[in-house]
Amino acid sequence: MTEIKKELAKKAETTKKESRLSKSMSIEDLIHALEPEIKKALPEILTPERFTRMALSALNTNPKLRECTQMSFLAALMNAAQLGLEPNTPLGQAYLIPYKNNRKGIMECQFQIGYKGMIDLSYRNPQIQMIAAHEVYENDTFDYELGLHPRLVHRPVLEERGEVRLFYGFFRMVNGGFGFEVMSRADMDAYSREHSESIESSFSPWKDSYVQMAKKTVIKKALKYAPLKSDFRRALSTDETIKTEIYEDMSEVPGGNIFDADYQEPCGDIE
Repeated sequence: MTEIKKELAKKAETTKKESRLSKSMSIEDLIHALEPEIKKALPEILTPERFTRMALSALNTNPKLRECTQMSFLAALMNAAQLGLEPNTPLGQAYLIPYKNNRKGIMECQFQIGYKGMIDLSYRNPQIQMIAAHEVYENDTFDYELGLHPRLVHRPVLEERGEVRLFYGFFRMVNGGFGFEVMSRADMDAYSREHSESIESSFSPWKDSYVQMAKKTVIKKALKYAPLKSDFRRALSTDETIKTEIYEDMSEVPGGNIFDADYQEPCGDIE
C-alpha cells in the first residue's frame, strides 16, 4: 500500500503541473478526471460506472449540491461508496447534504448515515444479534429503568395512538448483552435543530424523514455502549462530517490536496 501511495502521490504531483484539475471544473468533470484513482479506492461491490451514476443521481435529486465545493462533495460521496451505502435514494441509507458554512461563506457537502444505513452497518458486525428503534405514542404503554437491572417495556396500542412523545433504540449482542437509549420528543426536536440549522433548506433529512432520522439518532447513541470493532466505530465517525481533502489514492479523508497548486481549499471546522 505504501508503494502504491508513493506512486499515486507522484502522479498527483504531475497532475498539478499539467493543470488537469481546476477549481472551475464541474463536479461531473472532476469525477471523470479522477476516475483512475477512484477506481482503485472503491470497494469490490461498487464499480466506477455505478459510482458515477450515484454521483449524477445525487446531483439531479438535489441540484444545490452543485454549489458545494468539489472536494467536500467528492469526499462525502467516497464515504458513502466505501461504506457500501447508496446516498440520496429512497432506500434512506445515506445522504449528501448541502451545508452552508457561514464562516467561510461557501457551501459544503455533509455526509450523513441514514436510519437504514445504520441498521445495515450494524448487522455487518457478527456480534450484533438484534438492533432496532421505535417511536412511542401518547397512548402506548411504555416503561423503562436504568441502573444495575435495566429494563425496557413497550406495548403499542393498535388504534388512536396519539402523538409521538419519545423514541428509543436498542441492541442485543449474541452473548446476551444489551443496551438502549431513550429520548423525549422535546430532546429530539432540540437535537434536530442543532444538527440541521445550517443545512440548505431545499433538502434536509430531518425535514423530509424526521422519524427515520430520530430512530438513527437513538440507535447511534445506544451503540456507544456496545463492544464494537474499530472499523465499525470508524464508520460511525464519518456520520455528519464534512471533509475538504482526500489522499491522492482516494482511500482516506482528509489528506493531500490534489488540486492545482494555486487552489488551496480553506481549512477549519464548521461552526
